[in-house]
Amino acid sequence: MPIDIKNMKKIINKKPWKYLILLLGLFLSSAGISLGIVSGIWGGTTAATLIPGLILIIGWLIWQAATNQWWQKRSTQTGTNAILATIAVIAILGLINFLGTRYTWRVDTTENKLFTLAPQTVELLRSLQTPVKVSVFSGNQNPIDRNLLENYRRQSPKFQFEYIDPLLRPQLAQEYNVSREGGDVFIEAKNNRKLVQTLTPEENISEVLLTNRLQQVISTSNPKVYFLQGHGEYTLENSSASFSTAVSVLKDRNFSAAPLNLTQSPNIPEDANVIVIAGAKRGLLPQEVQAIQTFLNQGGNLMVLLDVEGDPKLDPIFQQWGVTIDSRIAIDTVGSQFYGPAVTFINEYGEHPITKSFQNNISFYRLARPIDTTPVDGVTATPILTTKPYPQSWAESDTTSEKLEFNEGKDRKGPFHIGVALVKQIKDNKSTPTPTPESTATPTPEEKTPSKEARMVIIGDADFASNGLFEQQINGDVFLNSVSWLSQQEQPILSIRPREAKNRRLNLSAFQSLLLRLSALFILPLIGFITGALLWWQRR
Repeated sequence: MPIDIKNMKKIINKKPWKYLILLLGLFLSSAGISLGIVSGIWGGTTAATLIPGLILIIGWLIWQAATNQWWQKRSTQTGTNAILATIAVIAILGLINFLGTRYTWRVDTTENKLFTLAPQTVELLRSLQTPVKVSVFSGNQNPIDRNLLENYRRQSPKFQFEYIDPLLRPQLAQEYNVSREGGDVFIEAKNNRKLVQTLTPEENISEVLLTNRLQQVISTSNPKVYFLQGHGEYTLENSSASFSTAVSVLKDRNFSAAPLNLTQSPNIPEDANVIVIAGAKRGLLPQEVQAIQTFLNQGGNLMVLLDVEGDPKLDPIFQQWGVTIDSRIAIDTVGSQFYGPAVTFINEYGEHPITKSFQNNISFYRLARPIDTTPVDGVTATPILTTKPYPQSWAESDTTSEKLEFNEGKDRKGPFHIGVALVKQIKDNKSTPTPTPESTATPTPEEKTPSKEARMVIIGDADFASNGLFEQQINGDVFLNSVSWLSQQEQPILSIRPREAKNRRLNLSAFQSLLLRLSALFILPLIGFITGALLWWQRR
């Protein structure tokens, strides 16, 4: 049967056959690219599909250009422009996606910045040197918890987290000693693992707990804090007039706390980082003062919380540091509206690492005593707690009178300091041995070891950190930050305040609620109806 060449040309020139080679080339190229992306191996199999596909596409384009001037056709130019525009849009969207994933910019519009990490958390995350992983054993991923963990991960690539369903991975849950219900949150770095908290339907992951546990798992030190006892100081036992709450929070922040009685052991323990004298009502013995003085001269750190009823007899130490304690009592007219005139409210803090995150938050101190400092060589004093100016505050000399009022010549006008942080540079010079006559080595000059520093924090009140007051306002923050700064750790564990949404509910009376309901159902619709009727009447 003879072949009709003309009919064959017509069949070939029809559109389905015309684009068959192009479609085959696109299919092979897409298959090769997908295979390489999915497998991650750009080897022989990928090349066997990608290269023939590219050859078919290029050959088809050359064929179309040579046979019927395909590039000059209006439809070709329009289609090419559409394809290029589509590719450009896809590329722009991909670039935006890439930049959005790598560089995030978020705005927290809540009043208390509920979805913003605390500065201490951000600083800690950005200083991570070792990988840290959080494991959340829960079958349900709470969006609030996940958002918090995502915020942590955005600050450091070394922070990772994983949700684990204990029912699907029972062996791993058994390794972590997690129940079938789950809810436990663990954090680990290297071989150090700690339980952060156990979640409940009403409780979310706490930034306060997570950041503190993060500091603990990456920290290689365990600072030791000793509380001096034997002179009427606050005890560490669980009672109303003790520091047991403060000690418990210190332990949660990777500190060790223990009592210290210098009458039983006259020397300061070698592992002591900080000594706390909290509200001593009786004076220390001269031998105890000498032991503390030696401890400071060797680069130790001391915290003195004064009590109005006693004198710790630390004048020999205070004189060397340029400190003088005023015997008068701080009076605050603002505090009198809440707790009485002898309660001093502080919302202005000095520029110091202890108080840098306090802003305008309130701490209060009962029966506080002013603290004065004079310049001393090698000692730097920084006020951290300052009262308001007169007449809002003054120092009262007569505390027996029922009516407290300022007496010129006896009392002292504010402002004055009731909290001071001090640093003393201590140089320990050691000379090298003198060479013997037989030695030919040239004598070396006197060498100096790096200077150390001793630190001291003095606050004119002690019970602000006692049980019942420790958790009020930021009283606990003042104590914790002071101890952290005194410990001289490279990464001090500073206190973080949990953020809570403010209660903005409107408490309406029965009449107000009825009026609001009538306004929504009748009054406002009636006003709209009357307005519309007037407009219609005016335009008819």
